[in-house]
Amino acid sequence: MPTRGDRHLHAMQQAKELAALGARLKTIHIMTGMPPRQVQSLFFPDAHTIPRGRAPDSAEWYHGANLILRTDACLIGAKYNQLRSHGLTAAEALILAYRAYQSVTQPPYRISLDRAFNLVSYIDGIWLASAPTLTVLTCPGCGCEFIAVVGTVAHPGEPCSFCKLLERFHLDHRIQASYPARPALDMTERQLGMLALFHKLCPEAEGDSPSE
Repeated sequence: MPTRGDRHLHAMQQAKELAALGARLKTIHIMTGMPPRQVQSLFFPDAHTIPRGRAPDSAEWYHGANLILRTDACLIGAKYNQLRSHGLTAAEALILAYRAYQSVTQPPYRISLDRAFNLVSYIDGIWLASAPTLTVLTCPGCGCEFIAVVGTVAHPGEPCSFCKLLERFHLDHRIQASYPARPALDMTERQLGMLALFHKLCPEAEGDSPSE
């Protein structure tokens, strides 16, 4: 059984990882239980490096987001959901899911660690949320996982964010730049490469490494 010292060291390690990923003091405090002043003194000795700005306090940003942001959110939510189903704690799953998101996108990252923290709070009904309001579903069309309001039923013929993104991929240079695919001989293979990219973060993918 872990001792009090073990738990404290584990919390400090997680706090260090969260700080490196750009989390705000409040987020680190909620996830690890460490006092904000202690987090600041340990990981933000220069006050100018502390992440500023107002963190999202509801899931409304997801519903009003554009297609690229919703797709990014689904990448994080799907990986988080997979890791949680494998027995990882919420904090461990979020850190690994966010790293996985970073591994398949390019900086500057459109979704911050704080926004990812907000997202999974409403998926699991923890931290910022008293009950789940979002859920992760599997699209009958492309097989990718996407985020929807609790109670939503995925019907065949109703495209998810990935279906819409793939449909518009060859027409929208912003999407092509946002999700760089492997070199391909033609656009069809490039789109298939995109689908393979999304499936890297789906439950069917092998292993739990964030660099999958």
